[in-house]
Amino acid sequence: MADQDPQLSTQAAADRPPVAPPLPDPAPAVRRGKRKRLFAIFAVALVIAGIAIAVWQFAFAWRSVSTDNAYVGADVAIVTPLVSGQVTRVTVADTAQVRAGDILVRIDDADARMALARAGAELAQAERRFRQVSATGQSLTAQAMARQSDIAGAQARLQVAQANAARATVDYDRRRKLAATGAVSGDELTAATNAFESARANLQLARAEVVQAQSTRQAALREAAANQALTAGTDEAHSPEVLSARAARDQAQLELDRTVIRSPIAGVVTRRQVQVGQRIAAGAPLMTIVPVDRLYVDANFKEGQLKRVRPGQPVELTSDLYGSDVVFHGRVIGLSGGTGAAFALIPAQNATGNWIKVVQRLPVRVAIDPRELAAHPLRVGLSMDATIDVSRP
Repeated sequence: MADQDPQLSTQAAADRPPVAPPLPDPAPAVRRGKRKRLFAIFAVALVIAGIAIAVWQFAFAWRSVSTDNAYVGADVAIVTPLVSGQVTRVTVADTAQVRAGDILVRIDDADARMALARAGAELAQAERRFRQVSATGQSLTAQAMARQSDIAGAQARLQVAQANAARATVDYDRRRKLAATGAVSGDELTAATNAFESARANLQLARAEVVQAQSTRQAALREAAANQALTAGTDEAHSPEVLSARAARDQAQLELDRTVIRSPIAGVVTRRQVQVGQRIAAGAPLMTIVPVDRLYVDANFKEGQLKRVRPGQPVELTSDLYGSDVVFHGRVIGLSGGTGAAFALIPAQNATGNWIKVVQRLPVRVAIDPRELAAHPLRVGLSMDATIDVSRP
């Protein structure tokens, strides 16, 4: 092969057909066409989405306002004692379900029981005193009536004394005249004089007895009247002294009843702050009861969303707890009297000059359907999404 003739090789190469040039690659053109179509589709989709949003805004968005700045709230009951003392028993713990009237805490009631016993004894003593005053009044009235007979006796004795004085006067005058003629001895005159003086003294004494009997009767009448004034127009049950003692007894009973602290509402125990053996003061918070069946939502809407919000409008609510699958329904109860910033501990002072306008939010209170709340319980503080149908007046 190495000795082959070069001319034969050149001839063979000349006899082969010519090779065609390579064709251009169509892939870049195809890719550019696809890219243009995608851009066109995307632009059309944007236009359609814009039109859809505009149509939705025009047709539906004006019918409602929404916010995700909403939270569950409740009018909780803070349990506080009305009397002070040492805690002997706590019957509930946090998260416990309680009904209205259930016993929560017991306070040592030894002092209250003794106070009740003293008040009961004072009431019994007041009732006894009233009965005694009533009996004394009747006795004094009887004594005053009996004084009338004393007056009659004194007046009878006065009449006797008057008769004796008149007879003694006549005897004395006759013997005095006869004594001048010597017809009557000195002893007879002396006896007549003594009888006259005695009769006159007895007359004065009888008159004094009449006056004394009358005075005694008047004093008895006044004493009976004063005693009757204590019981006039009332009876034992309505005597002021008895009423005061009964009120003290009832107050002592109330203090004893208050040593047993009961739940004012039905709900869930939260933030229990009391332990057995702890000495508590009246008014100190012990725990909080949350009424989970009477919850509401405070939805904080922007001020620009509130133009057509009115009480009574329907509201749809969704909770982060259950997601969008569970929709709660409620109604607007009312709008707060001020924004959150207005009632802040340190309100904003826009008159300082360093003022930047901030969109304010106003709490809108929404009541939740109790049946839906019972089916899907909520808790205070949970986040909610609220949508108000403002198309209804």
